[in-house]
Amino acid sequence: MEERYHVELLLEGNDLNEDQVREELEACSSCNVLGDEDLLKITANTAEPWKILEITHRYGEIYDIVIEDMDRQSRGLKG
Repeated sequence: MEERYHVELLLEGNDLNEDQVREELEACSSCNVLGDEDLLKITANTAEPWKILEITHRYGEIYDIVIEDMDRQSRGLKG
């Protein structure tokens, strides 16, 4: 599975720009960025979840981070 991980997180900051964050995360499939200038919810599928964290951390505080391994889930395993 190429984009094995599903990532969800909240990004809190000042003057956040949905389009700018979305553009940086463009390499991920199924990337969604929703919110306003103070809080964004981000979901994405990726092979490298740490890159999502690296990019979003530049914009503010990240929290409520969930990283799920879709390959394990497809095999009926937890995690």
